[in-house]
Amino acid sequence: MTHDAFALTGEDRERAADRLRVLDARKRGRRGLLIWLLLGPGVLVMLGENDGPSMLSYAATGASYGIGFFLPFIALTFAAAYFVQEMGMRLGAVTHRGYGELLFQRFGPFWGWFTLADLIVTNLITLITEIIAIRVGMSFFGIPSWVAVVVAVSLVVISAFGSRYSRWERISISLAIFNLLFIVSAVLAKPSPAAIGHALLTWSPIGVGSLQQLLLLVCSNIGATVTPWMLFFQQSATVDKGLTPRDIGEGRLDTAVGTVIATLAGCAALLAALPLFIHHVDVSKLTQGGAGYAQALQPYIGPWGATFFALGLIEAGAVAMLTISASTAYGLGEAFVGAGHSFNRPLDEAPVFYLANIGAAVLAGAIVLIPGLPLLQITLNANLLAVLLTPPALVFLLVMVNDRELMGRQVNALWNNVLGIALTVFITAAGTLYAAVAFVNTFWHAG
Repeated sequence: MTHDAFALTGEDRERAADRLRVLDARKRGRRGLLIWLLLGPGVLVMLGENDGPSMLSYAATGASYGIGFFLPFIALTFAAAYFVQEMGMRLGAVTHRGYGELLFQRFGPFWGWFTLADLIVTNLITLITEIIAIRVGMSFFGIPSWVAVVVAVSLVVISAFGSRYSRWERISISLAIFNLLFIVSAVLAKPSPAAIGHALLTWSPIGVGSLQQLLLLVCSNIGATVTPWMLFFQQSATVDKGLTPRDIGEGRLDTAVGTVIATLAGCAALLAALPLFIHHVDVSKLTQGGAGYAQALQPYIGPWGATFFALGLIEAGAVAMLTISASTAYGLGEAFVGAGHSFNRPLDEAPVFYLANIGAAVLAGAIVLIPGLPLLQITLNANLLAVLLTPPALVFLLVMVNDRELMGRQVNALWNNVLGIALTVFITAAGTLYAAVAFVNTFWHAG
């Protein structure tokens, strides 16, 4: 074997330097610095999931049904997302393998490519909705649609070529913090604290309305927090960041911080749109080629509230563009043995990774420029598609985190499995029920 076989690459040296800083912080007992060094994948996956279609889904929910049922329901879906993402983080930290790579290794190429195909299709549709969100937000300020598409795609291209995961991560987190703009809009909407407390404590029943539309919003809110791309992204980002089994505690904290921030912002989007429900505004035609919700909310939450809502949509779409494109790149990169699949690799060492990352964004941008797209229905149904494709991904995840050969002492506890199976059954039931009701309604009207 040649000496070159043992030579350290630039990526090896950078990873070693990162781990040295982590070990030094742990040795010195500098807890705050340790958390800062390991913070990232959990925060990003949760705030990335607070994407354009998710925030529009929360707004549509608040405008259509108020807060009685859906405010606590949204909080519950985020709790479920934490539970799922903690398993993915733990799996990545223990195995040092991404979700896609493990699928191919443990279940073979058929199931690996089957799941990867689901991811690619779902991610492309979701990326389309992210650009729609950026387009809708920018249209509030009179910015043309083509400019919004160029900005969205350029953001992915520019952020990808830092040849360093940590740089890409910090850029993404800096953008993700602006998800909190929805909280400002919610405050300016002046919701009743008593009504919020009553909703959270009593979980009021849902009023009369279209069963199909109600189920669509239920599924959209589930798909806004638990999706296949999140598993690919956080597990691969955990590996890219270099977390080890010793870092699992900090990984859980990272995911919990992201969950809390994302829950507050998601609930805030619902509360910001609450005036539309109170004043009986018809939301069925909103976002059709215009600024939609921001314009509709302006008479009730003022120009500043509407501005922050529009800026929040731009941020939500931008961060999701980065994270979802990255999950596509991780998934495809991990499918090819020996191919580089890391932001720490330059372009010539990871061509598939960078081509998938940028190519997905470019293709989505080109599709969004097609005239006459039904924007609101695309955004809501993107989350619905995620609901339909999530159960198989959860089954694979549960099998892997229960594999003692893979996980050792970090194998799933009994309560993890009970909750995981219950969540999988619930998501399957919700998606199946919506599909059945939609089919019956279509058949009934056709008849």
